[in-house]
Amino acid sequence: MTATGTLRAGLVGLGSMGRHHARVLAGLEGVQLVGVVDPMGDKNGWAQGAPVLSTVEELLALGVDYAVVACPTALHEEVGLKLADAGVCALIEKPVADTVDGARRLVEAFESRDLVAGVGHIERCNPALRSLRARLEAGELGEVFQVVTRRQGPFPHRIADVGVVKDLATHDIDLTGWVTGQTYRSIAAHTVSKSGRPHEDMVSAVGQLSDGTMVSHLVNWLSPLKERFTSVTGERGCFIADTLTADLTFYSNAAVATEWEALRAFRGVAEGDMVRYAIPKREPLLVEHELFRDAVLGKSDDICTLRQGLRTVEVAAAVLESAADGRTVRLDDDAA
Repeated sequence: MTATGTLRAGLVGLGSMGRHHARVLAGLEGVQLVGVVDPMGDKNGWAQGAPVLSTVEELLALGVDYAVVACPTALHEEVGLKLADAGVCALIEKPVADTVDGARRLVEAFESRDLVAGVGHIERCNPALRSLRARLEAGELGEVFQVVTRRQGPFPHRIADVGVVKDLATHDIDLTGWVTGQTYRSIAAHTVSKSGRPHEDMVSAVGQLSDGTMVSHLVNWLSPLKERFTSVTGERGCFIADTLTADLTFYSNAAVATEWEALRAFRGVAEGDMVRYAIPKREPLLVEHELFRDAVLGKSDDICTLRQGLRTVEVAAAVLESAADGRTVRLDDDAA
């Protein structure tokens, strides 16, 4: 930290996410972006004027309070361990690591040194999901019965090292546990690979959370339709969150009885009022950085911890295990 109280931050990786991290870090109040690591250089001018370095060691030599790790997933563990060894806090892009064991080693490295470390599960900072979580915590839905997510769109050419489960489904696994406050008890999944790459392109998974809530996830990068849909159904109705538009809508169960017998029989639970909430729509990545900055300063703990990131990697591994073995995989409620 500088004499003026400004945090010195570094960035590792200038790819599709790294460039956005650089933009936000360069303008983040109370933070100075002092260096960016990318062996490929900065041919696109994304480093925001910060020096571009070839190695993590060069960044550490500049002196940093924390670093954002936005390199390929397979390198997260190696880079994260270097930062932990140097006593540097870290915000690591999701998933925290490409293996369960790697994620556990990162948890141990940062926790044993009492360093602030988080995972960039950015959906936690989406305005619609933050509002949804607050409303669930306030009991507005009553008992929760089911969470359904759909995340689909065209193939992202930025991805080469992981399949759709680790790249995209980890978003839905984390947000489901986060908004409900529950952990996964079991998961069963099917996958297909159609793009000619070694990894899966589509996954359909169903499961159960620790309180009995049913979950269903449909995730793919084979669709021309881009969709980011989360619904939570409970005893008082249904919340629908669209994280592309950051809209949150509530469909309530009707309080008015229907006298039309045939219609009542057809509809079952009757439709009530629909409310679309007016919520402030700040950029999720900026919110994520503000929360992590405040966590480093000891002002807040509203981040996705490495231990929570580990749990998401464990569930993702269970999804792939289920798809490979054709069976339901049970998870230890006390894991992570």
